[in-house]
Amino acid sequence: MHYSFSLTLSKLPLCFFLFVTVNLFSQKTFVEKSTALVNAVRFGKESALLLKEIAEVDARQLAQELDNDRARKTFWINIYNAHIQLFLTETPSLFADRSNFFKTDRVYVAGELLSFDLIEHGIIRRSKAKFGLGIFPKLFPSKIEKMFRTQKTDPRIHMALNCGAKSCPPVAAYEYEKLAAQLDESTRRLLAETTNFNVEKNNVEIIALFSWFRGDWGNKKKVWKFLKKYDAIPVDSNPSIKYSKYDWTLYTGNYIDLLQ
Repeated sequence: MHYSFSLTLSKLPLCFFLFVTVNLFSQKTFVEKSTALVNAVRFGKESALLLKEIAEVDARQLAQELDNDRARKTFWINIYNAHIQLFLTETPSLFADRSNFFKTDRVYVAGELLSFDLIEHGIIRRSKAKFGLGIFPKLFPSKIEKMFRTQKTDPRIHMALNCGAKSCPPVAAYEYEKLAAQLDESTRRLLAETTNFNVEKNNVEIIALFSWFRGDWGNKKKVWKFLKKYDAIPVDSNPSIKYSKYDWTLYTGNYIDLLQ
């Protein structure tokens, strides 16, 4: 029986094995686990097994699965948001020293301990300097961020990442197949809540994220275009811009449902 099975396999065409290999790598197993992790954290379900699997997956295997920016953004946004909620719900005092909280290696993924700063600025924002206004790159990107970072910065991620503060966007369980539409929806919702357009003065007050990471959008014209795309300002307006004060009050448990 064993011999017959081996012989049968030996006669299969090479294209069969290539199909199986490609099909295995095309599955987004750990992307789906990242989505499941957000939901587990949100609804108080057991998350230990998911955390263990994500922590212990081989880095090369994970990198092969995260083979495009949609997969990378989905996975890392979910990992970031889920762990923020886990840490700050369990130990709220960590938020008292925000600088230390974000720069300390505490998120275990693929055999590596990563900081929230590295995940956000090194991986999701493609090795941008944290305080570089979205203009200046990191001088010495790490090996791990080179392995996993996005190919192109997407400013919509700022409408999806939740750092635990009251002014942060709400947390959603992002899905690979729906990511583009979900990011559009979360962007539209956040801008509707945080943008104040004054038609008489022809100015607009927008969330401070636009100032801190302005290079992720580009010049003022691109910010106007972004705001118009999501109906935050009229299409025929080009207002002056000011930025609202960011509320750093700790605020966990802020979730939102997107595109079921």
